[in-house]
Amino acid sequence: MSLLLSATEVPKMVLLAADQAPWPASSSPAPVWFALLVALGLFVVVRSAAAFVAWLHRAFLRPGRDLAGRYGTWAVVTGATDGIGRAVAMELARRGLHLVLVGRSPDKLARVGKEVLAAAPSCKVRSVAFDLAATGDDARRGVARVAAAVEGRDVGVLVNNAGATYPCAAYFHEVEDPVWEAVVRVNVEAATRITRAVVPLMAARGRGAVVNVGSGSSVVVPAFPLYAVYAASKAYVDQFSRSLSVDYKQYGVDVQCQIPLYVATKMSPVKGDSPFIPSPEEYAKHALRCIGYEARCLPYWRHSVQSFLASLVPDTALNQWRLQIGIRKRNEMKALVEEKVFS
Repeated sequence: MSLLLSATEVPKMVLLAADQAPWPASSSPAPVWFALLVALGLFVVVRSAAAFVAWLHRAFLRPGRDLAGRYGTWAVVTGATDGIGRAVAMELARRGLHLVLVGRSPDKLARVGKEVLAAAPSCKVRSVAFDLAATGDDARRGVARVAAAVEGRDVGVLVNNAGATYPCAAYFHEVEDPVWEAVVRVNVEAATRITRAVVPLMAARGRGAVVNVGSGSSVVVPAFPLYAVYAASKAYVDQFSRSLSVDYKQYGVDVQCQIPLYVATKMSPVKGDSPFIPSPEEYAKHALRCIGYEARCLPYWRHSVQSFLASLVPDTALNQWRLQIGIRKRNEMKALVEEKVFS
């Protein structure tokens, strides 16, 4: 057998060997769309993780500001005789601020003033009796009394806490004119007028903080049926606050809208113990820790959890849920009224 191969046989043997060799087949590159999906998934994961870490920092780790040192030694609190307003006033006094308390009842103002002095004996307290639902000359005189109470004082914090809502759930056409008009006057007009009286003083001094108390009814849920005017008035408070935040940041004035959900006050329709419904005192501590940071915030961390869960639910489902709650409460109130009438 000859060891020499012809020139035509060598290429044939090479090709045959190549076909039989166990070499891996060359793999084609991954499609571009697959790479884009992977990149998008990584982006979403990283962004979600960053948002969660930021929330943990805001809720539990971020320190509250030295309000008196940063903004001024006096604070104005409206709606200071009950609920969140009273608790905020007490907490401000404990932190070393003097107080101008604004409320409708002179007797309640005197009582809260005594409670403040018992908790913080060094606190100076001034009271302004002012029905924030007043109209015309009465409203102007009330704002003038607030302006006189803060004149010449180092007012650093204004808390527009006073609020009004319906006595019970009702369709818009069922709400009597004096009721919805009072909601607008307290939530919109009074908050605007008092802010107008105080903010120029802060801007002139180059420091100050304004806290307007909004509501989850205008932010957390897409609609708030059977409380239409109340929710709309709180939407005004939210947009008013965020716009002023941009306006006055350059003057050293921090404006913030704080969004509570249900708190255990007389305005809350939810009664009984719940891990998501804090006492006014507990809520106030969280609220003061948030002053001076975001233009809008949910101070109580469990409320922010509720807000996140609500964001996962379709708007139509949330609207139907809120509508059914409102109708049930409306019917319960009508039954009570009829029972009293016919008993």
